[in-house]
Amino acid sequence: MELTTFKDRIQEVDSRIAAACERSGRSREDVNVIAVTKYVSLETAIEAHRLGLQHLGENRWQDAQQKWEAISGSGNDSEDAEGQAVWHFIGSLQTNKVKDVIGKFTYIHSLDRISLAQAIDKRASQLAIKVPCFIQVNISGEDSKHGMPPEAVTQFAEELRQYPNLLPIGLMTMAPYDSEPEAARPVFRALRELRDQLNLAKAFDPPLTELSMGMSGDFEVAIEEGATWVRLGTILVGKEG
Repeated sequence: MELTTFKDRIQEVDSRIAAACERSGRSREDVNVIAVTKYVSLETAIEAHRLGLQHLGENRWQDAQQKWEAISGSGNDSEDAEGQAVWHFIGSLQTNKVKDVIGKFTYIHSLDRISLAQAIDKRASQLAIKVPCFIQVNISGEDSKHGMPPEAVTQFAEELRQYPNLLPIGLMTMAPYDSEPEAARPVFRALRELRDQLNLAKAFDPPLTELSMGMSGDFEVAIEEGATWVRLGTILVGKEG
């Protein structure tokens, strides 16, 4: 990938995010970008980080390990704390992989069951850390999507209180694939409304502030509906192999 092409892509995405924020009366600083590097090479992931994409997203430890070790492992990251990569685990997390992921990935975007909460809490306790987590919600109801149904989140919130090393910070969802971005709007709006309802009911303490929603094909609509984190792969870092 040519450096100028990569830079231009980053600038174009940033301009589109800024425009979506302006349309919806939001501040650009309220929207964070996760560069999803799961489909690109080690070299591209390194270049993405070098060009200022601080937040990197992967969905399988087997695929992420080499990139994590090259960018963040063994003191290889920037000495400037502001330049260090922040890793987001955005895929379905198997409990037997928790020991590999927790402590390396700052954020977990796919908390969707108590067995996973137990495993994360146990590992976090061993490392003496707290793990910010997004609860994955299957807003669309598609069988192919991971996540819990919206009506189950309140009870899940109650059960999570017994795991002090988990820090629920928001909700995550994936919209059904559609060539028309506007089709995703009801899904994103429903996730925002669910977060607001949960906060009104004081289901979480502290309240949830974050919404992880929106990908390459629909991120502008997600931002208009309140996304605070967008997960961008192809449109931002490309796709290889």
